[in-house]
Amino acid sequence: MFSLKDINTENRYDENDERRLKIADTISIFTNPPIITIPLFLLICIILACDGTPFTSGFSFDWNQFIITELISLIFASILPMAIILHWARKLDTDKDISNREDRFIPLIVGVVSYLIGFIIALTLGVSNFLTVLILCYTVNTFIVMLITSKWKISIHTTGLTGPVAALIMLLGPIGAIFGLIYPLLIWSRFTLKKHTMIQAIAGGVFGFVMTVVEAYLYMDILNLPVYNLVPLGECLWIILALIIVPIILGILTILNEQKTRNTRRIFIISCILTVLFFILFAPTSALISLILALPVTILVAYFGGENFTWHKAIKRS
Repeated sequence: MFSLKDINTENRYDENDERRLKIADTISIFTNPPIITIPLFLLICIILACDGTPFTSGFSFDWNQFIITELISLIFASILPMAIILHWARKLDTDKDISNREDRFIPLIVGVVSYLIGFIIALTLGVSNFLTVLILCYTVNTFIVMLITSKWKISIHTTGLTGPVAALIMLLGPIGAIFGLIYPLLIWSRFTLKKHTMIQAIAGGVFGFVMTVVEAYLYMDILNLPVYNLVPLGECLWIILALIIVPIILGILTILNEQKTRNTRRIFIISCILTVLFFILFAPTSALISLILALPVTILVAYFGGENFTWHKAIKRS
């Protein structure tokens, strides 16, 4: 039997593999939560300001709403959190990721306060129910991550990516899920840079996806902040499952491979076939489309990671 415990982080990569390490570092920099929120929240704010179908006579764009929502998200979800991260990293003379788990409490608590202020302002101005609820999700999820981080180093990078992607799934369905294809690449990046174990990197993304969607629908109901024309909750969860299922399978196979289990390649192939059949039989079309996109992307990431990457080992081990 195996248990879902942290995998040994040693000896993952030959430090001379500079090309992959540079790519991993670049991905990590641009997916830092306060940075990745800039383009993703920009897209969210553009969608929220649109009324009707683009390029038709009935289409309109609410510039006032766009400017206000974009300023709120930019200031309270990006600029202030990034400022405290940079200040705290400089004060502690540590790396930009603040890799030491114990040093992350202050930036996280400041992030909670920043998001809370943004939520109060958005709620007071009443500019967008969806943005108001989304920032509240950020507030609560960051607080939960802070509590988890006191005991275990869950990946804030993957959480920070999947939160806004979950919002885009609610708004756009499988089109929004396209941005979730970054998720396996980010897992590889954080693992390769030895910032997280495999389980920590995967868990952050699962947390961000699921909690954001479930909380958003819950808060809309509790706070009486209705948002119309969203993808239904059940369909959102199916799409999220399509994005996370293959990384989860590979994470489990990583553990099996570490314990010298044979035939992990066969287990992976059988698991993928069963997953596809399950989605064909039970999932909505949007989730099946998302799985068809996510499956090959995740496999490509596994092979791109090279022979020292645990996903690659799991797929290749016979």
